[in-house]
Amino acid sequence: MQESLVNKEAAVADLTHLMARFTAYIGKRLPVDVTHKLGELRAQEVNFLAKEVYESMRANQEAADKLDRPSCQDTGVIQYFLTAGARFPLLGELEDILRNATLGATRDGPLRHNAVETFEEKNTGTNTGSKIPWLDWDIVPDDDTVTIDVYMAGGGCTLPGAAKVLMPGQGYEGVAEFVFDVITSRGVNACPPLLVGVGVSTSAETAARLSKKAILRPVTSRNANDNAALMEELLAEGLNELGLGPQGLTGNASVMGVNIESSARHPSTIGVAVSTGCWAHRRGKIKIKSDISYEVISHQGFKL
Repeated sequence: MQESLVNKEAAVADLTHLMARFTAYIGKRLPVDVTHKLGELRAQEVNFLAKEVYESMRANQEAADKLDRPSCQDTGVIQYFLTAGARFPLLGELEDILRNATLGATRDGPLRHNAVETFEEKNTGTNTGSKIPWLDWDIVPDDDTVTIDVYMAGGGCTLPGAAKVLMPGQGYEGVAEFVFDVITSRGVNACPPLLVGVGVSTSAETAARLSKKAILRPVTSRNANDNAALMEELLAEGLNELGLGPQGLTGNASVMGVNIESSARHPSTIGVAVSTGCWAHRRGKIKIKSDISYEVISHQGFKL
């Protein structure tokens, strides 16, 4: 019994250290798919100013990697999205582990202090607070691993976020109109080119959750439903016609892509929501096995 307790305490410490290091790491280095997409957009750009902005983005990322410093001054509010096996041995400890990992990442990253207690207007100075870091759970039966998406929700990329419930007669045209209204009104504040996540569901809160899930998908991914995938493609083409360009200074592209996630819905409503990721789209995915060994899915070169 005593040995089992010691082993569990050691595993908790190891996983806390791993997640603190990984959380800090994604603030400094973009995931592989985002880096590749930005390179493609830079190569395709013809506007001189836009090309220079893309080059400054590339140089910024290079400096962040070389200096081991965050790639954006706004390191955001930490959010963890967990797909957890019901038999993962530290399932009950994960909330405390991730809270302590956030404390460690803030101290050692270092990460800017962004957690302000609502109605008190007081910065906690630790990036932790009431329900922060935010944890979103999916539990998988008969599995002993956990996959964690880490996301840094900065002020700029969060600002365009919106959700609405449409009348059923507005249909998918209404969904597209809502997306365009959001991006044309506030998209420039989110540091384009953007990754746009669209959620379609019954209500505002379910659509909002799905829209955030959508921006956790790889930039080049495609919805498994052909109709949804076609809508992703058409929305991306249409948004790019706006010509926001990098940092909103005009150019070929407004978005890196559009990802849609949906659920079955009530026939009388269409809930729609939009979430955006900025050009410095800092998210990472890591899979942890029951023995606390791990596989980093989103990045290359991560080491403890």
